[in-house]
Amino acid sequence: MKRTYVLDTNVILYSAGAIFTFEDNDVVIPEIVLEELDTFKKDKSDLGSNARYAARLIDRLRKNGDLNKGVELPGGGMLRVEMNHYDTTLPEVWDKNKADNRIIQVCKALKDKGEDVYLITKDIFERIKADIVGINVENFHEKFVPEYESQYTGRIEVYVSSSKLDEFYKKRCIDTEGLVWYSSESQEYSFPTLVLNQFILVHSIENPRKTALGRFDGDKIVPLYHKEEQSLGITPRNIGQKFMLESLYIDADKAPLVIIKGPAGTAKTLFSLAVGLQKIMYEGTKKYRRILVCRPNVTMDEEIGFLPGSEQEKIAPFMRPIYDNLEILVDSNENARYKNEDEILDKIRELFDRRIITTEAVAYLRGRSIVKNWVIIDEAQNLSPKQVKAIITRVGEGTKLILIGDPEQIDQPFLDSRSNGLCYASEKMKGSKLCYQVTLKYDECERSPLAYEASKRL
Repeated sequence: MKRTYVLDTNVILYSAGAIFTFEDNDVVIPEIVLEELDTFKKDKSDLGSNARYAARLIDRLRKNGDLNKGVELPGGGMLRVEMNHYDTTLPEVWDKNKADNRIIQVCKALKDKGEDVYLITKDIFERIKADIVGINVENFHEKFVPEYESQYTGRIEVYVSSSKLDEFYKKRCIDTEGLVWYSSESQEYSFPTLVLNQFILVHSIENPRKTALGRFDGDKIVPLYHKEEQSLGITPRNIGQKFMLESLYIDADKAPLVIIKGPAGTAKTLFSLAVGLQKIMYEGTKKYRRILVCRPNVTMDEEIGFLPGSEQEKIAPFMRPIYDNLEILVDSNENARYKNEDEILDKIRELFDRRIITTEAVAYLRGRSIVKNWVIIDEAQNLSPKQVKAIITRVGEGTKLILIGDPEQIDQPFLDSRSNGLCYASEKMKGSKLCYQVTLKYDECERSPLAYEASKRL
């Protein structure tokens, strides 16, 4: 039976092309949704861009027929705009002028007429209210990935015989024959399917405490070459950080994209800054011109557009986490680090004055071709799939792009652990020879004993 999908405003603001994703089923846009879209048409953010694009799409379809009766969609369904239905009964306490309630009222009216109605909305409370009055509801994921627990982590633990592990130590590589993977859920061993550039913790079957670290190069397991590197006095303290360090140290011609996921306190940003500064300031290779740091919550639209000062001065409050990490890096002496606060601030200010580090709003990356930069996108879990694609395709020759984030700390209302740009990029770039990635674990938190304890308990 053909379904009728009623779209909420937030669906179209999330994806302007949503009306084309329902195959041969009918798509309904309530008139109140058009009113809400109209309020976003001058917005300078992605929401405004999607509202304007949707307006052009609907206007183009309007020319093919009568939107009130329905116009044909490319997939075979019909698009129509629904008006009125004010006489349909809703709970008396509900405000009939509220947009969410008007949309639910349209859904109920169409259901009463015999249509198989589904309300598509990213608003959880609206889904709950629709369910109360018997309306089928679904979230909208145009581009989604598996649940976070099932997503690619860039790392795996395997078991081999002690003789095979000794061969790895001696020859500095081993083939994948004889590798087994242990499933804690089924408590069974099986042969693993390795992914190109996947990091590997190899255990001896006879003595699991006997281990080695490696990476799958598509043919064999090779050792890590940078796992013990020091960057501005920062050294890895656990296996996840050694995997992360390997990803960061490999040059941009081989690993132009690095994706690092993990909980707070696992030093994702700290290591990314440390290795970047090490390569720019002390290695003398001139491979990278500068470090460019961006955070998705800095949009430079109306929210901060009228604040006084230059672009850098406006962005500065949003970059405080970056400064916190730089305080650690500019002085490696933990005991004396904070005895002279002014000296620390002067060192950090010098990095910005000399343009060794620059910061920029994510929105300003559009249209650029970024060459020979060390680019850090912090809090990348707050990017949409569309934004992350736009950023990755800005990368020019010699640039290394590092996407960092915690998919369990998403601040954007239309995103979750399955639809955010960081996880989307991770799944889509899985197996690319140009991408290295690693997900750090909760027990690899090194910020402080309290941070580690909280990551486990909370």
